[in-house]
Amino acid sequence: MSGIDDPADLARQMREKAQQLAEAAERTSDPQERERLAKKSRTIRDRSDQQSAMSAGDVYPEK
Repeated sequence: MSGIDDPADLARQMREKAQQLAEAAERTSDPQERERLAKKSRTIRDRSDQQSAMSAGDVYPEK
Protein backbone atom coordinates (compact mmCIF):
# COMPACT_ATOMS: atom_id res chain seq x y z
CA MET A 1 0.00 0.00 0.00
CA SER A 2 1.14 3.50 -0.65
CA GLY A 3 -0.16 7.01 -0.61
CA ILE A 4 -3.61 7.73 0.77
CA ASP A 5 -4.46 4.01 0.78
CA ASP A 6 -1.98 3.42 3.60
CA PRO A 7 -3.86 3.62 6.92
CA ALA A 8 -0.84 5.06 8.72
CA ASP A 9 -0.47 7.76 6.05
CA LEU A 10 -4.18 8.56 6.28
CA ALA A 11 -3.92 8.89 10.06
CA ARG A 12 -0.92 11.22 9.68
CA GLN A 13 -2.78 13.39 7.17
CA MET A 14 -5.77 13.56 9.49
CA ARG A 15 -3.55 14.65 12.40
CA GLU A 16 -2.01 17.36 10.22
CA LYS A 17 -5.47 18.64 9.23
CA ALA A 18 -6.58 18.61 12.88
CA GLN A 19 -3.49 20.63 13.81
CA GLN A 20 -4.20 23.16 11.06
CA LEU A 21 -7.78 23.57 12.29
CA ALA A 22 -6.64 23.97 15.90
CA GLU A 23 -4.20 26.68 14.84
CA ALA A 24 -6.90 28.44 12.81
CA ALA A 25 -9.18 28.31 15.85
CA GLU A 26 -6.51 30.03 17.94
CA ARG A 27 -6.09 32.80 15.36
CA THR A 28 -9.75 33.72 14.91
CA SER A 29 -11.37 36.37 17.05
CA ASP A 30 -14.94 35.13 16.48
CA PRO A 31 -15.92 32.92 19.46
CA GLN A 32 -18.43 30.87 17.44
CA GLU A 33 -15.93 30.24 14.65
CA ARG A 34 -13.27 29.36 17.22
CA GLU A 35 -15.56 26.75 18.81
CA ARG A 36 -16.59 25.36 15.42
CA LEU A 37 -12.97 24.94 14.30
CA ALA A 38 -11.88 23.50 17.65
CA LYS A 39 -14.72 20.98 17.58
CA LYS A 40 -13.88 19.94 14.04
CA SER A 41 -10.23 19.60 15.02
CA ARG A 42 -11.12 17.34 17.96
CA THR A 43 -13.38 15.20 15.78
CA ILE A 44 -10.68 14.70 13.16
CA ARG A 45 -8.06 13.98 15.83
CA ASP A 46 -10.34 11.34 17.40
CA ARG A 47 -10.85 9.71 14.01
CA SER A 48 -7.12 9.87 13.41
CA ASP A 49 -6.50 8.06 16.69
CA GLN A 50 -8.97 5.35 15.67
CA GLN A 51 -7.36 5.04 12.23
CA SER A 52 -3.94 4.81 13.83
CA ALA A 53 -5.10 2.08 16.21
CA MET A 54 -6.61 0.11 13.33
CA SER A 55 -3.42 0.40 11.28
CA ALA A 56 -1.49 -0.90 14.28
CA GLY A 57 -3.70 -3.98 14.33
CA ASP A 58 -5.78 -3.06 17.36
CA VAL A 59 -9.06 -4.86 16.79
CA TYR A 60 -10.99 -2.77 19.30
CA PRO A 61 -9.99 0.91 19.00
CA GLU A 62 -10.93 3.22 21.85
CA LYS A 63 -14.20 5.09 21.47
